[in-house]
Amino acid sequence: MKPAHIRIFLAFLLFVQFFHLQLSAQEWKFAKEKDGIRIYTRNEDSISVKSFKGIVDLKTTMEKMKHVVGRTESFEWWDESITEIKVLAYEEEKMIRYYLVYDTPWPLSDRDLCAEAIITNDPTTGTRTVRATALPGVVPETKDKVRIKYYWQQWTMEPQGNDIVHVTLEGSVDPGGAIPTWLVNMVITDTPLNIITKLRNIVEK
Repeated sequence: MKPAHIRIFLAFLLFVQFFHLQLSAQEWKFAKEKDGIRIYTRNEDSISVKSFKGIVDLKTTMEKMKHVVGRTESFEWWDESITEIKVLAYEEEKMIRYYLVYDTPWPLSDRDLCAEAIITNDPTTGTRTVRATALPGVVPETKDKVRIKYYWQQWTMEPQGNDIVHVTLEGSVDPGGAIPTWLVNMVITDTPLNIITKLRNIVEK
């Protein structure tokens, strides 16, 4: 094999190895299961906090899900640490823009977040998706709160027939400030478990 061909071959092997490592870093890893809710976590290349995913089949209808996930009237089941919610803009079945304040235990400062959720409905499969991301520059930051700047969350709801909906909740958040990353990653599995459990209590009534 000629030297030029050897260099090309070695470069190709390095590329394949790098690509494999990138894929491995993005694989979901099973964390735990409770009450039929399966929880996974994933390392991200661009940020040190992990992403989470929760999967469950709920005994409910898509109509009930639509009245809870992605509606301005249904915020009461969200995180108990939320002390303030403001709807900034709303287009039914299209978009919600909102502002939240989280009560954070002393001596840490409270957190706030401005986000926009985009709602899509697939007319063929009936799948409903609600994806929220942080929205910078809409609400001014204040000195007494730490603004959450890295945030995304996505609900995917797929009708299975016989009043069963397959639900997937994915997301990631960096609370910023003085909260260490290792602590965030340690409790990251609690987030989807708690949220999905609250949702189940509402839609399976």
